[in-house]
Parts: sequence; C-alpha cells; structure tokens
Amino acid sequence: MKHIFIINPAAGKYDRTEEYTRKIEAVCGARGLAYEIHRSEKPGDCRRIAREAAAAGEEVRLYACGGDGTLNEVINGAVGFDNAAVTHFPGGSGNDMIKMFSETAPFFDLERLLDCDEAQFDLIRCNETHSVNILSMGLDARIGTEMARYKKLPLLSGHGAYLASTLVNLIKGISQHFVITLDDGTRLDDKFTLICACNGRWYGGGFNPVPDAEPDDGLLEVLVVKKVSILTASRVIGKYKAGQYRQLPELISHHRCKSLTITCDKPSVVNVDGEAVFTGEAKITTMPRALRFFYPRGLSYRREN
Repeated sequence: MKHIFIINPAAGKYDRTEEYTRKIEAVCGARGLAYEIHRSEKPGDCRRIAREAAAAGEEVRLYACGGDGTLNEVINGAVGFDNAAVTHFPGGSGNDMIKMFSETAPFFDLERLLDCDEAQFDLIRCNETHSVNILSMGLDARIGTEMARYKKLPLLSGHGAYLASTLVNLIKGISQHFVITLDDGTRLDDKFTLICACNGRWYGGGFNPVPDAEPDDGLLEVLVVKKVSILTASRVIGKYKAGQYRQLPELISHHRCKSLTITCDKPSVVNVDGEAVFTGEAKITTMPRALRFFYPRGLSYRREN
C-alpha cells in the first residue's frame, strides 16, 4: 500500500507545507511506510494528483492536506477507483465534513490517521462533479463560495468569514427564481432564498442544517427556504444554522429523496463542498457507498439519538 499526501498551500490562513512535511516524514519514516508528498500549485492540481495516483492501480490511501475544498478535489480525483481510499488531514479554516465524527482532534494526529477504520460513504453527484458533504444554491451558495476572500482578513475565523460574507450577500439580494423537481414528481416553482442538499451535517464554519443526515443511507436531506425579507432572514438563518428547520414549516420545507433537478433563469453558483460550480441546471443524485473513507480508529460518525 502507498500513502499519498496531497498538500494545498492555499488552504486556511497560511501555507502549512513545511508543517505538514515535517509531520509526514517523521511519522511515516519511523514506520517505514511507502509514501509520497505532493504540493498543489494551482486549482485542480489536487484532483489531478489524486486521479493519477489512483489510476496507477495499486492500493492507495489519499490524504487531503488542507480544507474542505481540498478534500473535495481529492475525492473527485478518486471517484471510480475501488483501490483508492480517502481521508482528511485537516488544515483549513472550517474542516466541516469531519465534524460529523464523535471527535475531530484525532484527524490532526497522523499516528491516529494511520491506525484507521474505514467506511463506505455516499457521494452526491451534481452534473459532472461530486460532493461528500453538502451542496447548496441561492443565497447560501453565494455566501459559501465568496467567503474565501474574507478568510484572509485578520481576526476572521471560518465562522467569522461566513458571517461577513452573509452580511454582504444579504445586501446584494435575498432570493431568486428556481424550479425544483424531486424524484417523486414534486415540483416547486417560485422565488427561493436558498436550497441545500445534505449528505453530511456541517458546513459554513458552524452551520448544521440537518442534524440527522447520515452519510451512508443512500438519501439526500433537502431543505428549501422560501423568499424572505432581510428582517426575516436573520431569524430564519439562525434556525437553519441550528438545525431547527421544523420550527419554521411555513418558511422551510424538508424533503428526503435520491435525486432532484434545480433549474434557474441564468447560470448560478452551486456551492459544492466549498467549490464553486456555475450552471443553469443542476442535476443532483446520490451515488450510494461510492467513497471509501478512512478515519482514526474508534471514532463514530453515527448521529446521537
């Protein structure tokens, strides 16, 4: 087995390449493991490196060294290769995907990552890209994909950057026209504030819209937020963030499905695990158990009842 570490120097607030390299060389060298360290130079490199490593044919473990966007790129590179397993060796501002686990600290410990358990997670396919966590359109997608510019500002954490992007985008406009068609034939045609499709539970540096989502049940948890005013938006976003959508049934509808299509009047941004995809029609479907994901031994990703 080969261990492939893919470092994204643009993740987080500063370049962690040297920090990652020291840890990897010390731990993997002491264990006598076959490993490689790669550093991305531009967007898309993490995906390319992961795909080339998986395509070589031997059993590989791919370590996404960066944030949620880095993890998304590595996963997209590994899609379709049964010999490749993926994990997150985090270094981003949010590191949201792994928050579904009982602990996140062990993911930062390479010794714990090497001594691992493995699960098969669902993926969300959106047109020609994939997501393991959460994708969204509307206000939330604009907020999520534009928050990168705020992460670099002093004193702004992942959550602070999300709130800054929220304020700016609330001023730009709350809603837009979407047509949503679910796999059971339900059709929603109106102006909506946001739409999210969840396989995981956390995103945006602290938002937990559907706390009971499971990453391996073959289903999408979809929330649709109706058009609201700026005054109402703050109340709705607070409930949405805390996973309390059931308290606002007149404004937030919940749907469970395996696929849906979202069309809009002009190409709009889809936030796919922090990566921006622009399209006028998003065809979204589940890919059951399509990802081998490994994680520190002894952790659990099952939600607490």
